[in-house]
Order: sequence, then structure tokens, then C-alpha cells
Amino acid sequence: MNVITNNNLKCTTALALLHDVYDPEIGLNVVDLGLIYQIDFDEDNANIICTMTLTTQFCPMGESITNNVTSMLQAGFTGYTINVNLTFSPPWNYEMISEEGKIFLGR
Repeated sequence: MNVITNNNLKCTTALALLHDVYDPEIGLNVVDLGLIYQIDFDEDNANIICTMTLTTQFCPMGESITNNVTSMLQAGFTGYTINVNLTFSPPWNYEMISEEGKIFLGR
């Protein structure tokens, strides 16, 4: 799944940072899992809006994952306010996993 953005260069940096945020139950990062849907940069107000999902609405590690996404983006983009928005539309499915992620999971 391709991540939607309004700034390709900064999005590339953000995704590189988010490769270090893992779903602890699966052991795969949120980017390769396909959990990141959109990252937009509001330069006028120094905001980053990250829209993402979780593997299920009832993911027991959901708060930890979203907090780690916020922390990682904050560390990489100092001076920005980070807003992480959860959505379940479209719902996550295994087809959203990157090829690298599927190899890692042995699929």
C-alpha cells in the first residue's frame, strides 16, 4: 500500500523513522505491516498528521504502537506537533503487508 502525502521528501524521512516502530505481537514494523495510510505536513503550523490503522480495532498494543509512532516522529521532526489519527477504514488485511514483510513472516 502506498502512503498518501503532501510532501514526498519529508514522508520518506518519516517512513524511515517509522521502520523502527514495531507491532510487538507480530514483530514487524508498522510500515511493512501497512499500518501507515497517510502522512501530511502542515508547514504553516508545524504539524504532522499521521493517519494509520491497527491490525484490529481491539489490538491490545494499540496505545503503545500509536505512542511509539508519535515519539519517533517527534524525535525526527523537532519543533513539530504530531497528531496520530486512527482509522479502521479501510480495515487492515494481510494484503497490506509489504513484500519484505511477507518474506519476514514467511508468507
